[in-house]
Amino acid sequence: MLLTTEFERVSYPLADAFTISRSTQTEAENVVVRVTDDGGMTGIGAAAPSAHYGETADTVEAVLPELLDVVESVGDPHGHARIERLMRERVAGNPSARAAVSIALHDLASKRLGLPLYRLWGLDPTEAPTTSFTVGLDETETMREKTEAAVDDGYSVLKVKLGTDRDEEIVDTVRDAAPDATIRVDANEAWTPREAVAMSETLADYDVEFVEQPVPASDPEGLKFVYERSALPIAADESCVTLADVPRVADRTDIVNLKLMKCGGLAEAKRMIHTARAHGLEVMLGCMIESNAAIAAACHLAPLLDYADLDGALLLDEDGYDGVPIDAGEIRLRDVGRSGTGAQPR
Repeated sequence: MLLTTEFERVSYPLADAFTISRSTQTEAENVVVRVTDDGGMTGIGAAAPSAHYGETADTVEAVLPELLDVVESVGDPHGHARIERLMRERVAGNPSARAAVSIALHDLASKRLGLPLYRLWGLDPTEAPTTSFTVGLDETETMREKTEAAVDDGYSVLKVKLGTDRDEEIVDTVRDAAPDATIRVDANEAWTPREAVAMSETLADYDVEFVEQPVPASDPEGLKFVYERSALPIAADESCVTLADVPRVADRTDIVNLKLMKCGGLAEAKRMIHTARAHGLEVMLGCMIESNAAIAAACHLAPLLDYADLDGALLLDEDGYDGVPIDAGEIRLRDVGRSGTGAQPR
């Protein structure tokens, strides 16, 4: 079979500046990948690189010719395992670039079979959890306004970014604005272990569901210290990047937060989910701020999850692609209405 490939760099403005404890983002740079078969059918994927993990749009563009050469040389969109192995041999690291290729291949393969991706995997769309909607760091009253807007839009699960000298004030304000919402918090590595334990006790008073990445990933013993003493469940994000990290954090977290852009693609994400289950961990799938060209594929994994944080495209002011419908946090896989991941140009 003849496969042709191409990619393009795109930049999408965010609806609002998005701030976490270590950075602020006003636009999302993605790199869209397309793989087309000899019948003219095209699979779409995208990379949303993060400098925190050593990738930029420049590095993605630099390695994609090597990765797409593998795809064209194999010439089979159903040959995921072989293509994945050869890509790793050609290019070390660069997980978001490999994820873009993985997504495009899965999209094309399931399109060729005439099935939505979740059906190809045999998953039950009714098992998809509600996705959270993220409230980024800002002035406290602005965070109140963003919370109220999210609640008015029907979001019942909120993920609140922390990591400031006014964290309790923020949570108090958000809880006041959303008294009935499920609230999760994410410190993005901002606290010391003792600060994290103390904050967990405070957050428990506000009926917070769990705390994500309270301490730096470079401090695994600190994460264990918090896990053993926290008043709330702990989720590991920056501390759990690859498959090998799952057993490493199994005795120091309750939940692992996986991302396609961290692990390198859909097949690896499925392996991480099953490995986490084998270690007695709950699983969340998160995202970067990314187009539906990438988020759509992640949504098809939702029936395998305990928690979803797949709001990346919802934070964009505009997106060049449609994907899986998300209505007030409900991931509506049954309403995709087309084969593949559901990603298509607008």
